[in-house]
Amino acid sequence: MSDLYPLALRLDGRPVLVVGGGAVATRRVPALLAAGALVRLVAPELTPALRGLADAGRLTWLERPFTEADLDGVWLVQVAVDDHEAAEAVSAAAERRRIFCVRADDRHAASAWTPAVARHGAVTVAVLAGGSPRRAVAVRDRIANLLATDEATVPETVKGTVALVGGGPGDPELITVKGRRLLAAADVVVADRLGPGLLLDELRADVELVDVAKLPYGPAAQQEEINRILVERAKAGLFVVRLKGGDPYVFGRGGEEVLACAEAGVPVTVVPGVTSAISVPAAAGIPVTHRRVAHEFTVISGHIGPDHPDSLVDWPALARLRGTLVILMGLKNLPAIVATLLAHGRDAATPAAIVQEGTTDQQKSVHGTLADLPALAEQLSPPAIVVIGDVVDVLPATA
Repeated sequence: MSDLYPLALRLDGRPVLVVGGGAVATRRVPALLAAGALVRLVAPELTPALRGLADAGRLTWLERPFTEADLDGVWLVQVAVDDHEAAEAVSAAAERRRIFCVRADDRHAASAWTPAVARHGAVTVAVLAGGSPRRAVAVRDRIANLLATDEATVPETVKGTVALVGGGPGDPELITVKGRRLLAAADVVVADRLGPGLLLDELRADVELVDVAKLPYGPAAQQEEINRILVERAKAGLFVVRLKGGDPYVFGRGGEEVLACAEAGVPVTVVPGVTSAISVPAAAGIPVTHRRVAHEFTVISGHIGPDHPDSLVDWPALARLRGTLVILMGLKNLPAIVATLLAHGRDAATPAAIVQEGTTDQQKSVHGTLADLPALAEQLSPPAIVVIGDVVDVLPATA
């Protein structure tokens, strides 16, 4: 067999035929749609995922077997069926019309192959391995691991901008792929104490690290100083990553930083993170929702108490809810929070738990009831997440 000739296709606005509506088509169609192809799918039945795309008008579904007329005007054919005879009939018809055809059943009988692909931002890596899918995937995965933390995959256009990156709940492996890639490209990293500290050890030696926990200001002035640093460094032509714990917009003051940058004319990219409100309970064996147990959950900031004049929380309404309450930054005010919930009717026997430093090797959790929480809190220290609701006892607890 001759060597393959690698080629990138521009499919934007061009018809592509997919024959088959099963698992293979489900894997292939999203990439075709992302490339802008006008997907025409022929199959008697579809997977739920493909039917959803058809119902949304993102592809045209012909609910029947393939006929040669389906090739009219098509630039590329993807045969996604296991039936060898059916696949051969499609590829033979495509061959007669000089249309390249990819086959899932027998790649060696096809006129085109799909490579193993890894995508990182604007960078796409396609690997062909002489007909060995296993080898192609293995090589692809090795390259993908390198690209995930390679600054070369980040465009130069990020210079003079700020990225608000959610670092996740603590485990460094829970940062998003995009977040880690942007972190690797940073000229300046402005980090919270709750961000995944181990990732800072991976920064280039020339990266300026600003530890905002050490800024000698009160909370309000400290935020102003953070805003100043973000704007100043970006305006100097540097790429600034604001690394936060959890998600930038879940009690992370990310909105304030976006506004400060916008007022200064500095572009901002927001990279969502895995919020501790959901992930930390999950790591401790607590699902915040569970069928027949909780159909809603509410995330509350407990950094100020229920009686504080600046509190925006409707605590009486929360006490009446039947679902899960997740309280962040609430250990200091937990006695007042519990007293308020009990006073407004929440059952004292409601299962409750506190999880300290969730998802890290220092994770510790304690379980009890709502009434027990103030005493339980004495065993732990921040950062910790409080969970109140019947979901606490649904699954076996994880320490």
